[in-house]
Amino acid sequence: LNSLLSPLDRAQAAKNKGNKYFKAGKYENAIQCYTEAIALCPTEQKADLSTFYQNRAAAYEQQMKWTEVVQDCSQAVELNPRYVKALFRRAKALEKLDNKKECLEDVTAVCILEAFQNQQSMLLADKVLKQLGKEKAKEKYKNREPMMPSPQFIKSYFSSFTDDIISQPLQKGEKKDEDKDKEGEAAEVTESSGYLKAKQYMEEENYDKIISECTKEIESGGRYTAEALLLRATFFLLIGNATAAQPDLDRVINMQDANVKLRANALIKRGSMYMQQQQPLLSTQDFNMAAEIDTRNPDVYHHRGQLKILLDQVDEAVGDFDECILLRPDSALAQAQKCFALYRQAYTGNNPAQVQTAMDGFEDVIRRFPKCAEGYALYAQALTDQQQFGKADEMYDKCIELEPDNATTYVHKGLLQLQWKQDLDLGLELISKAIEIDNKCDFAYETMGTIEVQRGNLDKAIEMFNKAINLAKSEMEMAHLYSLCDAAYAQTEVARKYGLKPPTL
Repeated sequence: LNSLLSPLDRAQAAKNKGNKYFKAGKYENAIQCYTEAIALCPTEQKADLSTFYQNRAAAYEQQMKWTEVVQDCSQAVELNPRYVKALFRRAKALEKLDNKKECLEDVTAVCILEAFQNQQSMLLADKVLKQLGKEKAKEKYKNREPMMPSPQFIKSYFSSFTDDIISQPLQKGEKKDEDKDKEGEAAEVTESSGYLKAKQYMEEENYDKIISECTKEIESGGRYTAEALLLRATFFLLIGNATAAQPDLDRVINMQDANVKLRANALIKRGSMYMQQQQPLLSTQDFNMAAEIDTRNPDVYHHRGQLKILLDQVDEAVGDFDECILLRPDSALAQAQKCFALYRQAYTGNNPAQVQTAMDGFEDVIRRFPKCAEGYALYAQALTDQQQFGKADEMYDKCIELEPDNATTYVHKGLLQLQWKQDLDLGLELISKAIEIDNKCDFAYETMGTIEVQRGNLDKAIEMFNKAINLAKSEMEMAHLYSLCDAAYAQTEVARKYGLKPPTL
């Protein structure tokens, strides 16, 4: 009987027998049957042949023979280039073999072929991108050149502290008094005081010289050693060098005789640094300790409130902002952030009445503090969520009026145009304006890259992501950017290999 069947029929029969063994969990027997099917199948019957290879790969997968899985899936894909099942099986085997780059390409092809509808392939793509991003950022972050951020960034960083000795300008009289030491010595003290010079440079926005002047003060054991350590640590943090900042912060925190304001400020900064390093427990400890040693310091509650928002502990965040407002009723920033926290809580909890209350709260904040740009910016974010695009746009215009040199506002306004009017050109124009204002604005490059991906300009997108990577302020941020860059790169490879392009806007 068998001799009367065509070779293809005999191959199909062998495959069917293999399927029975497979269902019974007899994978070795199944593999033999599939191998027979492959041998019997005429080479021009590409569709059938690719199925037999794919089936054998499935049996190898059960035996965890990943290399064989990859080989058979590759045969199947060669015969049938858009074979989703074979591509996805190969992607999973490549992940087991720790070949993340090729795994990502396969799973990207699968996502595009399935029009981004399949949860499993989307999850694998996301997982591999995160791992790749982490690995690359770890390597790159260690060896990168530290870079001073833009003056605007530095100023807005310092403006988030109100109860802080090192960021207060020197009072006119103070400079003179501090020259007279206990022995009544005059002038030459200023000359030798690196810290006072550093403060002078701060006022002149000559930020590059601050670290070296603080170092002079510290090495000479000057009377402002504690202040100099804290200021130096702050600038180490600003250029993204946490490794250098930490010992300075530790020293200040452990100086029992130092001004308690300095120690609290150092704890806030170390706590924020731990948060960036994804160590929320250490971070929480530092903030709690700061609140213990300097109970009436509004900065402690303001920054701890921001930490609580990141940790999704909104009730505690609101409590901290309230405490901050109590100590400093004129703190517009804390009021705006409290509103935003209440808004997030109502929005995620799906509570329309509370959403409305929070929106009214924002109206109140911008009425009472018309000069606080952050108030308009946070209100604009909430309005965008609520799809009140026109009004959000007005709020961003207010921000720009108050802070014409704040690049991030232009980026947010650009993103809004995309969401609101799907206007890519206007969006890009605003983001280019942001880069013109501050060519160190990583957020602008990242957003531009994202838009270029949506327009299908992958090479341009990769170039933008790489610019952002070089400006990233933390390893975590850098890992995220590498993920975006790798995703775009995988799409270019898939387009090259299979002629597949993701949907563009």
